[in-house]
Amino acid sequence: MQAQPIVLRGKPLAAGRLPAVCAPLVARTPEALVAEAAAVAALRPDLLEWRVDFFERIADTAQVLASARAVQQAAGDIPVLFTRRAQREGGQAIPLTEPQVLALYEAVAASGTVAAMDFEMGNAAADVQQVRALTRSHGLALVLSFHDFQRTPPDAELDARFTEAGRLQADVAKVAVMPQSLDDVHRLLGATLRASGRLSIPVISMSMGGLGAVTRLCGGVFGSALTFAVGSAPSAPGQVPIADVRTAVSVLQRAGGS
Repeated sequence: MQAQPIVLRGKPLAAGRLPAVCAPLVARTPEALVAEAAAVAALRPDLLEWRVDFFERIADTAQVLASARAVQQAAGDIPVLFTRRAQREGGQAIPLTEPQVLALYEAVAASGTVAAMDFEMGNAAADVQQVRALTRSHGLALVLSFHDFQRTPPDAELDARFTEAGRLQADVAKVAVMPQSLDDVHRLLGATLRASGRLSIPVISMSMGGLGAVTRLCGGVFGSALTFAVGSAPSAPGQVPIADVRTAVSVLQRAGGS
């Protein structure tokens, strides 16, 4: 099976090129967020990810919705991925309970301001099912993700994480791990290649930190549909500026004849 691009609202992201480029938005205030969104959108990534766990007013749903509309306006034709990264998987501490997070996801999904949502597949099964249902009801793509900021799990576990996202009916499976050696980086790329060949959904993968930075440049060769690049500020260790990512990907694509 050939690696697949991410499809948002019926259109393949980046016209089907692998990998598409996503830039995070991590501003803490409404004013800073709008400025960041405009500045990053000007760099023309294929996707913007609003990491709402960085947002100081995350507990104010009306303000989140107003800011989501402002980000959408600043983004123009660039779609937006909405993400609350759980603290146990590298996110920021937030003053919300999980039921409140689910209510926020429902409100944002209903607002029409985003094209996709990210939710950790390790969350409570009922919560994953609820987010799966609400994204479908609003026509949004669901990224089910797994992050390990300490290690790169064994091959069998990496394979199982990708498989689990498919079993849970994700639209996209994402696995991000921290390498302790170059062998770990190699294993992550191998798991990506296996997953992209056997799953019926697109996959995203990355090996984080300095050791894993190469995966953000060459991951598309192994089937990763998306890479995360720095527009204004990074959301995870090892992210590379958008211009550098595009240059590296272009070189690899020319060399490969694509």
